[in-house]
Parts: sequence; C-alpha cells; structure tokens
Amino acid sequence: MVWIERQDTKMILNRLINVFVKSTSLIAMVVLLNSCLISYTFNGASIDYAKTKSISISDFNNVAELVHPPLAQEFSEKLRDKYAKQTRLQILKNNGDLQLEGEIVGYQLTPMSIGQDSYSAETKLTLTVNVRFTNRANSEDDFEKKYSAFQSFDSNKMITDVQDELLAIITEDIIDNIYNDTVAKW
Repeated sequence: MVWIERQDTKMILNRLINVFVKSTSLIAMVVLLNSCLISYTFNGASIDYAKTKSISISDFNNVAELVHPPLAQEFSEKLRDKYAKQTRLQILKNNGDLQLEGEIVGYQLTPMSIGQDSYSAETKLTLTVNVRFTNRANSEDDFEKKYSAFQSFDSNKMITDVQDELLAIITEDIIDNIYNDTVAKW
C-alpha cells in the first residue's frame, strides 16, 4: 500500500511539473509576442499614417506620339482608385503629403514575330508612363521613373478590337508597380 501511494505521489508530482512547465512556456510566449509590435496589412502598404494623411494625384496628360483619347483620363482615375481602395490616405488634387504626377509618354505598336508569309503574325502594344513622386515628409523617397508594360495580340485582329482589353491589363500592371514603389516599398 505504501508503494502504491508513493507511485501515485510521483505521478501527481510529474503532472504538476508538466503543467508548470507548459504554463510557464505559454506565459513566456504571450509576453514575447506582446512585446513585439508586428503590423500586417493585406494590401502591402507600409505607410506611417501619423505622418502621412493624404496623397495628391495629378491628371496624367497623354504626350505620346500615338494617342488613344480616353487613356489619360482612365489611367488617372484607375491610379486614384488604387490608392483610395488600398490605403486610408485622403485623395487630393494637389498639396498632398505624398504627390504623384506625370504623363503618358509612349503608346507604341510594334510588329513582333514574322509568319511564313513574311507578314507580322503578332503585334506588341507598349505603354510607357513617366512618374514623379514626392514625399513631403521624407525627401529621400522622392523619384522620377518611367514605367512600361506591354501585351501582344494576333496581327490579324484590329487594334480597335483588342485595345480596351489590352490597356486594362497594361495599366493595371503599371499602376501596381507605381503603388509598390511609392507606398508598399517592395
């Protein structure tokens, strides 16, 4: 009987030690996690909203040699929409804490691959946008950069038939790159 009581006592003592170790580990982990401030956002933006509250996005003019008339307005609106949906920044016409301005400088159609009949089998549509970015809180972030993107299409199709679809993809690529370079810092 004494042997059974000692074994029961050892088993109870081992369980208490296990509970103590697990509780101590859990408390240490909670303290460690609470001491680290980790901020995750699903949109990729890394903005200090205490310093940066607004962004001004000027209209992007189309100064390319070949002009698609609605492109400048559509590009400017999609750029504003990106920042409005992905950040808490107030969108202004001018004098924002962050400032974006620029112009569409290239809209080119380039024949690509040559088919057996010596005619182009594929054409590439390329859009180039010059962007100037100013961060009034941190001038080290300021830059001027050209962004380009392209899409190819079958040369048997007219550009007017595929233009809107291709430009939607191209402008989204360029706008994502601008966003990443300005507020996401990727």
